[in-house]
Amino acid sequence: MKKDIRTKQDIERAVKLFEQRKEILSLPADKALERILDSKHPAAVVHSFSEQDLYSLIHDIGLKDSLPLLSLASSRQWEYMLDVEAWEKDRIDIQSAVKWLDLLFKADSNRFIRWFVDKKIEFIEFCLFKNVEVKIREHDQDPSDFGDGFFTHDEIFYVRIIDNDSLPEFKNADEDIREEFFTTFINRLAAYDHVTYQKVLLEFPSVIPAETEEETYRLRNVRLAEKGFLPFDEAIGIYQPLKPGDLDKLSTKNISVTSNQDSTLPASLYSIRMLKEDNLFTGSLQTIEADDVLLRIQSEFAGLANQIISADQKPIRDRKELNNVVRKACGYISMGLERLTGGDRKPDKNRCAVLLQKHLLSQIFRLGYGLALELKWRAEKWRTRSWFAKQGLLLSFWGEEWLGVLGGLLIKKPLFYDNYKTGVLYREFFSISDIKKTENILDEIIAFDDLFSLMAIEFKPLSSRMLMYKNFILTLWARHYLGLSDELIPLTIDEFRILFDDLFTGLPESPMESGPESDRDKSNKISISMKESFLNWLTEKAGIKHYDISQRLGQTLENLFCEIENEYGHVFKKDLDPRYIYLFLVRDNKT
Repeated sequence: MKKDIRTKQDIERAVKLFEQRKEILSLPADKALERILDSKHPAAVVHSFSEQDLYSLIHDIGLKDSLPLLSLASSRQWEYMLDVEAWEKDRIDIQSAVKWLDLLFKADSNRFIRWFVDKKIEFIEFCLFKNVEVKIREHDQDPSDFGDGFFTHDEIFYVRIIDNDSLPEFKNADEDIREEFFTTFINRLAAYDHVTYQKVLLEFPSVIPAETEEETYRLRNVRLAEKGFLPFDEAIGIYQPLKPGDLDKLSTKNISVTSNQDSTLPASLYSIRMLKEDNLFTGSLQTIEADDVLLRIQSEFAGLANQIISADQKPIRDRKELNNVVRKACGYISMGLERLTGGDRKPDKNRCAVLLQKHLLSQIFRLGYGLALELKWRAEKWRTRSWFAKQGLLLSFWGEEWLGVLGGLLIKKPLFYDNYKTGVLYREFFSISDIKKTENILDEIIAFDDLFSLMAIEFKPLSSRMLMYKNFILTLWARHYLGLSDELIPLTIDEFRILFDDLFTGLPESPMESGPESDRDKSNKISISMKESFLNWLTEKAGIKHYDISQRLGQTLENLFCEIENEYGHVFKKDLDPRYIYLFLVRDNKT
């Protein structure tokens, strides 16, 4: 009977702490700190946080301002922070490790010493090996023989902190922090237990760095894997693409409805709280009424976010960085759901909710990510056989926008070229519309490249000009139209003015000949006959029909002529200057 009462009380207490955590994480960082410290049992509140949530909260608050929270954190939470911060891939980052050891030591020096002796002796001895020099004095030896900088507590072991100049890892580090930490730590260790102090000073100089680092890394990976942070070689499997038919061959998940006590588990809430964006995945979650089912999917999502963090090998410290991971996961899951439900019509959120309960989120993510990879592989395959690559041209040949799209596809993990529309140059693909937009531009690039290959153009690279596909094709056409040679040679400004007259029929030469002021700002339109001349030249040069060019490149060519109109349609012939003409290759008459 007493056991049942205690269990009920434990559940009630856990539920209360869970609600407190949700409330705290919804507050601004400074208010969250006040809320924790003002609570009746602040240590219990801090211990109830998952390691990942507390770590993110501390970064939001600020490391120095978070010392009260670090002093309340459990050893398990301390260990997680060190596991995340003190490593650079599979190597210990000594500079970061010392920084965090110093923070934990300042938070609670007495507990730090006990924690070191009980749990972290190998790790800290490795750090001592990298930063501290120790000498043992013989009975007849003078301490002055050791040189400057050594200090002792027993006149047997003499210790010196190695200076930054002797340590490549600390060339740009703050030497005062490092020296203060190790000096204070050694002094406190000697006061805590002199036998342990002597044992440590005797042991750490004989540490085998590679062996210690390897074993420490193995144990660290085991701890992180329990939280969803798989080793890189396993986590990278999240980017292995899937096709819709592949899901039928994979195992499905079974979410059973259980009691609400599962909600009291200290699962990570940070990533779950960020599931507020308007996309197919979050919209489908809102249709799920069973709280237990929803919670399990959200917990699965937190694990997926951790796997992505491990695969990307980028440290995630604050809400903004974690939010980028959450948006990435939501985007590819939404694309996977859209792909499963047909893609062309508006997906049914209720059907998507069923799919979320049937298939693992990681599988749906891989299904969506496969769309981006297929585009990347297509771009890479085209580039190896492309006309422009065989001519030795750079990617900049395709102009700023198309270069941006190709650049996003040809990197290791493809990205969408956003061009700062949402504040960044590149971002993850968030929807199938992003995929289609990128695919359409890739189609235009390939079509232009195929056209150039059919035209059998020979030219010498122009070292003094920024050669792009626009001024390349327009200059060749202009030279043909003016009866000049087929070589890729810039037009003189006088030659360009002749073309300019025909492009914009009836355009006045100077402001004096123009009409009312209101008419001068209007761009003049290129005549139909000039567009037909351009198309006729293309069909003759490439040996293909008007219809084929119009079908593949009709809108692209129309956009090109619109750009000419916007750039030069309101310019008077007298004001034309080669320095500001980029859609054609034009030079001064004297050069």
